[in-house]
Amino acid sequence: DHVKILSLGQGVVNVVLSRPNKLNSLCIPMFEAIAEAASRLRNDRELNKDLRVVIISGEGRAFCSGLDAKGVALSGPKSSLNKLLKRPSGYGGDDGLGNLAQDVCYLWRKLPVPVIAVLHGYCFGGGLQIALGADFRFATPDCKLSIMESRWGLIPDMSASIVLRELVRMDVAKELTMTGRIISGSEAESLGLVTRCVDDPMEEAMKVAREITARSPDSVAASKELFQSTWMVEDDATCLEKETTLQLKLIGTWNQAAAAGTQFGINLPYWNK
Repeated sequence: DHVKILSLGQGVVNVVLSRPNKLNSLCIPMFEAIAEAASRLRNDRELNKDLRVVIISGEGRAFCSGLDAKGVALSGPKSSLNKLLKRPSGYGGDDGLGNLAQDVCYLWRKLPVPVIAVLHGYCFGGGLQIALGADFRFATPDCKLSIMESRWGLIPDMSASIVLRELVRMDVAKELTMTGRIISGSEAESLGLVTRCVDDPMEEAMKVAREITARSPDSVAASKELFQSTWMVEDDATCLEKETTLQLKLIGTWNQAAAAGTQFGINLPYWNK
């Protein structure tokens, strides 16, 4: 009930956070539903056989307002803590690394398709970390964002140590984390937390999704793997070897030939493995 998985056609799926009366805040069932959605989109062949792009959005007045502290407390503080922090959570499969709190963010990085977060209203704490787990973030200029954990005497522990280092300078990450300052979508864009600010982020997400679905699913997946596996690697040899390894897997395949054919006016369908 807390998460909807909707088909928008042409391989685009919308994962909707659906607790609008609570500003999509994160209770234990919400954590579990988000992790389950990411796991199913990765592993369920019936669900992902035509999958090309995932768009994550929030129903109602917010993307996600962060932890539902009252709801988690009412679920039993000790049992809730165990559910959130037990590692691995089980949702990441045999190669799972994270606990439940981390997997609601980190598992989006493991999907072989682009994930777009559509942000409006409030995007606080865990909600922001979920958004940072996506490949792109489109937000309204007046969206309010915050790494809010310091207000509770905590640190951001939902994969922030991975996703923030790829987007902002360390001093920016420290300042936003230590102060819990609320920033606008416009400031988030200037800092690099948000890909683009637009008046209608869902429309922008659909526009980008259509552009991506016009490309080979293999080259899109390989592009995601290339950058995520090499972005923070300092060894040039490892990066160059990764490029060649991925390229050799693409050259001469049906989807590569279909992509090349479009440059000559030949339109062949892509095969989604």
